[in-house]
Amino acid sequence: MYYIDPHIHMVSRTTDDYETLAKMGCVALSEPAFWAGYDRGSVDGFRDYFEQLTTFEPKRASWYGIQHFTWLCINAKEAENVALARDVIAMIPEFLDRPGVLGIGEIGLNKNTRNEATVFLEHIELAVKTNEQILIHTPHLEDKYQGTRMILDMLTGDGRLDRNRVLVDHVEEHTVGLVLEQGFWAGMTLYPVSKCTPQRAADMVEMYGPERLLVNSAGDWGPSKPTAVPDFILEMRKRGHPESLIKRVVYDNPLTFFGQSRGFRFNPPV
Repeated sequence: MYYIDPHIHMVSRTTDDYETLAKMGCVALSEPAFWAGYDRGSVDGFRDYFEQLTTFEPKRASWYGIQHFTWLCINAKEAENVALARDVIAMIPEFLDRPGVLGIGEIGLNKNTRNEATVFLEHIELAVKTNEQILIHTPHLEDKYQGTRMILDMLTGDGRLDRNRVLVDHVEEHTVGLVLEQGFWAGMTLYPVSKCTPQRAADMVEMYGPERLLVNSAGDWGPSKPTAVPDFILEMRKRGHPESLIKRVVYDNPLTFFGQSRGFRFNPPV
């Protein structure tokens, strides 16, 4: 089965991982901007990173027949430096019209601080002004519920937003309903040691249905598995779900959500 990984950080993966993903059936992926493992200290550091995301990573993916799309922002982990964040946000429009750029993300909260919320709202303002889609990071573990509620309060307080063009990622059982009830898309991130497992993701599909649900691997610097989406496909098959339902979650839904972006030019596999 062909699938699309809506959230995977390929800058942290080897080229061999692209080959493995292609063999598993991955035909496209989107890579949100995120933390590099250290806090970058200048706008030029982010500019170089955005160059990598919009030029080299699409080329590296294409060697294995995978289409690469991306999102741009300053990640929540680096948002405590508000002055730097504002300089980066002001620079982002230089890249928004490049091929494959889907919008602003992954923005959000990390420790639910005032500075993080300030930078989050200023990213939202940029997305509204430039008519971009939005991909959102919700905090981990004990900060997740409070952070998700804070994010949803900020989003629903802005009447200019089209909720169907906003994806709230890293949902778990105690937050997925909050996101879906407000009309946003929800992403289930599969991790081996935190966030969600393929089994729990399958449970959520069974509980809420497939509408506005995505599943992704993240595949970042820490313990992660870039082939987690195929694990979800296998789990759904083991439970006897029809191929049409599985395909909707791992292929059709990403196409529907990404298709709202002017930067999404997808060539379906023959």
